[in-house]
Amino acid sequence: MITNLEQLWKDALVDIELNTSKANFATWFQNTIPSHEKNGILFLGVPNTFVKEWLSTKYHQPILKAIHNLTPVIKNIEYIICSPTQINNKPQQVVIQETQPEKEEQLEFKELYIDKEANLNPKYKFDSFIVGSFNEVAYAASLAVTKNIGTVYNPLFIYGGVGLGKTHLLQSVGNKIKQENPQIKVRYITSEKFANDYVSSIQSGSIQSFKDKYRQYNVLIIDDIQFFSNKLKIQEEFFHIFNSLYENNQQIIFSSDKSPKHIIGLEERLRSRFEGGMMIDITKPDFETRLAILKDKVEKSGYIIDYKIIEYVASAIQENIRELVGALNTIIAQYKLRNRTLSLSEIQEILKKNIKPTKNININSVIEVIADFYGIEKKILFEKTRRKEIVKPRQIAMYILREDLNTSYPCIGNKFGQKDHTTVIYAYKKIKELREKDSKINQEIEQIKSTLYEQDA
Repeated sequence: MITNLEQLWKDALVDIELNTSKANFATWFQNTIPSHEKNGILFLGVPNTFVKEWLSTKYHQPILKAIHNLTPVIKNIEYIICSPTQINNKPQQVVIQETQPEKEEQLEFKELYIDKEANLNPKYKFDSFIVGSFNEVAYAASLAVTKNIGTVYNPLFIYGGVGLGKTHLLQSVGNKIKQENPQIKVRYITSEKFANDYVSSIQSGSIQSFKDKYRQYNVLIIDDIQFFSNKLKIQEEFFHIFNSLYENNQQIIFSSDKSPKHIIGLEERLRSRFEGGMMIDITKPDFETRLAILKDKVEKSGYIIDYKIIEYVASAIQENIRELVGALNTIIAQYKLRNRTLSLSEIQEILKKNIKPTKNININSVIEVIADFYGIEKKILFEKTRRKEIVKPRQIAMYILREDLNTSYPCIGNKFGQKDHTTVIYAYKKIKELREKDSKINQEIEQIKSTLYEQDA
């Protein structure tokens, strides 16, 4: 039993404030109080339903972590609505009659309940996935898999930058298969969770149970496979699981932030398995698609938002769908809190901290990213060598410096120790021509550029 809940919550707020922006902390945590504790559950008083929903969905884990760091007695947090008088007085303990939420509210948050057997979130569906030119191939292949389980596109490997909808697509596959074939055993898991399961099985001496568990699935979906990088024991175990599933025509689906070729520390035999199926790249969404995504979300929200504001958000956030939707959620939250619509200038001010500034790309950052991408040392790019594995990255570096930074040919030549700049002109023209006819090198360059511009300024 905890005697001083008020002090416990004050101490927790210190930790929460350090990891939260001032605006968000003032908005969501200012009018909260600890109510009471029962059976290891801390009941936290909040001013209204909106704050209750927001804390329980967006901040639950940070709150629970901050509390648990102070006392292991608290196992969970429940959020309950208090009257303004109770919050202003901030009593030691608030007596609140707990009521069952209305059915309408339960339906609204049905998407938060995870299917424990398949580990799938029911909110991810093909119907809610916005298709554009940047992801239409991945969408079509994913849909095809649900109709031809284990027989086409096996394995299916989808890769691309963060926040582009890979998880949505993977879980949509799992949900559709479960919906149409309830008897099929589907499992969605992150590669990190798979690795943790493996380590735990070794520690507990239950490695055979681990092997049997993952061999039983008809559809195995693993997200963020790049986490296997340099984890050789885990790669070895997964290699055998992969072979067992594949030989029995069970469907295997992966996602990654990069293609198998560019996952450093990935065993060649596993890389070969990944590349043996269908590999699809999801690129950045174009303006029209970003606009379509926002319009769809606005319509579903029930709020009326000026079209100029939607256009502004679509043009300001270009790289990441997750950030795009996050910005829209911030706008809607402000509408609810202020109980009025906001002007474009107000929205620009609110989102100023959410929109990443354009990265200041320079010659050194280009060299660093390319060297890292191809797994070579930076200094090797400047050596006078005709080795194919060095010439190609060096020519791509010259191309990007000219194409994206508009660096002069003499300047690039000087950087790479060339006596004249004809070598640079040749490299630029060659890569430009290759991009038009070689989709593989085109994808590599897009990934390099994506890394360059996604890094924090």
